[in-house]
Amino acid sequence: MNQSKLGLDFERVAYARSLASGIAHDVQNFVEDYTTVAVERTIARLLGVDGIDENEVPLPNVVVDSIKDNGLLGEGVMFFMSNAMVQTGMQPQQIAEEMSAGKLDITRLPVADKQQRDAVIEPVIQASVNRIRERRARKEDYLKNLGEGPKPYLYVIVATGNIYEDVVQAEAAARQGADVIAVIRTTGQSLLDYVPYGATTEGFGGTFATQENFRIMRTALDKVGEEVGKYIRLCNYCSGLCMPEIAIMGAFEGLDVMLNDALYGILFRDINMQRTMVDQYFSRIINGFAGVIINTGEDNYLTTADAFEEAHTVLASDLINEQLALLAGLPEEQMGLGHAFEMDPEMENGFLYELAQAQMTREIFPKATLKYMPPTKFMTGNIFKGHLQDALFNMIGIWTNQGIQLLGMPTEAIHTPFMSDRYLAIENAKYIFNNMKGLGDEVEFKEGGIIRKRASFVVEEAIGTLERIEKEGLFSALEMGLFGDVKRMKTGGKGLNGVVKKAGNYQNPFVQLMKGEK
Repeated sequence: MNQSKLGLDFERVAYARSLASGIAHDVQNFVEDYTTVAVERTIARLLGVDGIDENEVPLPNVVVDSIKDNGLLGEGVMFFMSNAMVQTGMQPQQIAEEMSAGKLDITRLPVADKQQRDAVIEPVIQASVNRIRERRARKEDYLKNLGEGPKPYLYVIVATGNIYEDVVQAEAAARQGADVIAVIRTTGQSLLDYVPYGATTEGFGGTFATQENFRIMRTALDKVGEEVGKYIRLCNYCSGLCMPEIAIMGAFEGLDVMLNDALYGILFRDINMQRTMVDQYFSRIINGFAGVIINTGEDNYLTTADAFEEAHTVLASDLINEQLALLAGLPEEQMGLGHAFEMDPEMENGFLYELAQAQMTREIFPKATLKYMPPTKFMTGNIFKGHLQDALFNMIGIWTNQGIQLLGMPTEAIHTPFMSDRYLAIENAKYIFNNMKGLGDEVEFKEGGIIRKRASFVVEEAIGTLERIEKEGLFSALEMGLFGDVKRMKTGGKGLNGVVKKAGNYQNPFVQLMKGEK
């Protein structure tokens, strides 16, 4: 962006970015030395392992748990699976089924030489990578021929718990004008260290994220997209203890948007920070390669901390997330960095502060598909006031050229929205987006005024926070509670026992292939 409407000092912004880059590289130095059960299960899936055993345990879990139980997970699934292919002549799926039946222990086979192992696994790797390429090409063909809605994309949720009910609601939302359908994930799935299998009809507060559910919804949205004459994007969640696994399922089934943020899992789900930073790296490589927009969870900070006092933590986290995503090879255009309209509506000039922060975020991340979140913290049972709060939020969304506008519902604080509530939310946004389309190009902000001062203040506060984090390291900063007023321990939380140091035979060629490094 050549000209800042806010008069931002871009030398200070560049300094903030350099701090964030140092923080991200420090995290990456740690990540490079470790793998996790979730990363290894993802590699198993990439090698074609799928399905469940008679106890409904997913076969990728069977394979990885077997290797881990023998104390050898650091050597990696790729090593053991390629060696088993040489020694048995079987494909990975057959090997997994034999392991499940108790007929094969791949950790006890004689070791073939590396050349043999590489030769036998290479076609399997290429077939998997090509599968994702073809899925992405299909999506790009739809976008070229059907087109899509203008930005900000109108993003709405479905959350029935039953995938077939979700389809009915999603089709209705698409016909009402939605551009992105987010299938909310059932409460607690982020804490499961496996991914359920097949179509599901029972979930609480949302629906299970499974590969079959992804396929069912993608098929339905493609059909309704052809009917309404535009491509409808599908969103789900690859956060939690199975980040990269759900990312690969989404890549195979043609998802477009994924909630994908380790910091969210650490702060709000108490997932171990070491585990989830390693998982995040591979999940973002997959999303980058598959053309998926990632959404980060910075808006959540303002539900536990004050939106006026702690706005700088959102910017600091966005800058760190940007740098971590770049290290995973994710293009800026696929970064749905998060922020939110969460000021107390009783605050004098709160709208001006919200406007300052939204414009600041847009200017600092000009290429990002920013995800702007609606008011939730101060929504009440007064649906008329709520509809007005959402209208003000929509005004800022179009004014500052946001990428994804998660539409607020007038009944936000009362119940899971009815289809009629969603219709009102879409109508509200479409009216404002059309009526005020060129507002951002027309309006300038007064030098020395509230809006410019607020933006500069938030940048300086973010720099102070980043300086502190760079000195302490991100893990220590999380222990100190610098984000969302939530403190987490480096050795606490869920999933730490699934982290192992890489050993001598470890390899994961998908990293280089998907990042375009070989």
